[in-house]
Amino acid sequence: MKLTLWTYEGPPHIGAMRVATAMEGLHYVLHAPQGDTYADLLFTMIERRSKRPPVTYTTFQARDLGSDTAELFKTAVTEAYERFKPQALLVGASCTAELIQDDPGGLARSMGLPVPVVPVELPSYQKKENWGSAETFYQLVRSFTKKPEKRERAPGERPRCNILGPTALGFRHRDDVAEVTRLLDRLGVDVHVVAPLGATPADLVTLGEADFNVVLYPETGMVAAQWLMRNFGQPLVKTVPIGYGATREFITEVAKLTNIDPTPVLEEDESRLPWYSRSVDSTYLTGKRVFIFGDATHAVAAARMAAEEFGFTVVGLGTYSREFGREVREAAAKYGVEATITDDYLEVEAKITELQPELVLGTQMERHIAKRLGIPCAVISAPVHVQDFPARYSPQMGFEGANVIFDTWVHPLMMGLEEHLLHMFRDDMEFHDDAGASHLGSVKVAPPPAPREAPMETAVDTVAAPAADAAGETAVAERPVVWDAAAEQELRKIPFFVRGKARRNTERFATERGLTTITVDTLYDAKAHFGR
Repeated sequence: MKLTLWTYEGPPHIGAMRVATAMEGLHYVLHAPQGDTYADLLFTMIERRSKRPPVTYTTFQARDLGSDTAELFKTAVTEAYERFKPQALLVGASCTAELIQDDPGGLARSMGLPVPVVPVELPSYQKKENWGSAETFYQLVRSFTKKPEKRERAPGERPRCNILGPTALGFRHRDDVAEVTRLLDRLGVDVHVVAPLGATPADLVTLGEADFNVVLYPETGMVAAQWLMRNFGQPLVKTVPIGYGATREFITEVAKLTNIDPTPVLEEDESRLPWYSRSVDSTYLTGKRVFIFGDATHAVAAARMAAEEFGFTVVGLGTYSREFGREVREAAAKYGVEATITDDYLEVEAKITELQPELVLGTQMERHIAKRLGIPCAVISAPVHVQDFPARYSPQMGFEGANVIFDTWVHPLMMGLEEHLLHMFRDDMEFHDDAGASHLGSVKVAPPPAPREAPMETAVDTVAAPAADAAGETAVAERPVVWDAAAEQELRKIPFFVRGKARRNTERFATERGLTTITVDTLYDAKAHFGR
């Protein structure tokens, strides 16, 4: 473990909380100190839930460590059952309580409660949140799912599937489930159970009755789906329908599994992304250099969309999901880049700074990084913040999800163009800074200010030149890099939202070649160099 300001994932008990909060009729008793109750805010504040997560904490304090903390836990379990009357109890320990070694599972099972108790042992110092979600869901499925009696499907009866993986605090999980359910219904497939999101322990008992499983989020649902396949022979659909092409492949895979003709659904797809990507107002997006980072599922899907459906150039791809590092490395190899597998946001920031992309697709972490560097950014993955749980319908999956993604990714780039146009017309009588709002008829539009000479920006940076220090070793002396007047004039012709990048690249180019004055030729030489 190491101290960090930001983290992509919490400890594994947060993953268990995401599963418990997503389900109904399940209550989680967490052996934890008083400070660990902060997790409630993740759901009530960030996800905008109208009720607290179904979690009871023992909230022991430092003075309790000298007494019987096991008795505190048993009291908390008893009170939680009597107050909430759940169908089942989930019990475990936080990272701090793990050190006490009170064995919450053994203690709860010894109490003779009238409901099932599922213990989850989550190694807090080796694993993280997504692993905790997957392990918790897997243990619940193992504990409750019963093998059904074999039966033949009645004539006219539609095939049924389970949708596995969506949890609380997931990136657009609620809307993804609605979109995929609608897509399956159009194809002629019924959804038997969605789990964990919205499911009860009683629902988990019947998972084996479905014909197959759809795994929307492998990070949380794949382990359970593989167990169901091994023990009940349920096939699973592995294609995640994020993007236009992946959605069509998902439909084809489901149709093949169920012997359904997918042609009507494929011919009536509702996505506007293919046309928008080919339209005139999108052609300037072709070749935009994009850096992608997030959980493995969303990052790999985003890279495919960026390259195949937007015409972007993927210059960086990575994930914090180390369990899926192989999949991300394989995807990165397709685009000729080296995968960035790390959970250290400072390494990600350094990579973005090095690559200088024109668009960043990432988590809320990357949004902050990109904002600081002046690079457009769109959020594609957890970890998320409150704005990533919009009131409107905003899926990432299916044909409608492809529409949403197109708008989400393109708008940051379009805004830069709009700001550039406003900058170009800043002396116009309607758009100058001192003008009133032109749509208010009663307000007299002020005349434009006198034309102003654009101030000559004196760009002074430094280059390192070797100099001998007292010990005879090489030291660094500073030598200014100066732009001549013609080069400054030429630089102003570049749109302002990429002008800073052009300036930095040119100064870097000059620095590396030991130049002290930047001319127009230097500017264009640098452009050719970085454009290769």
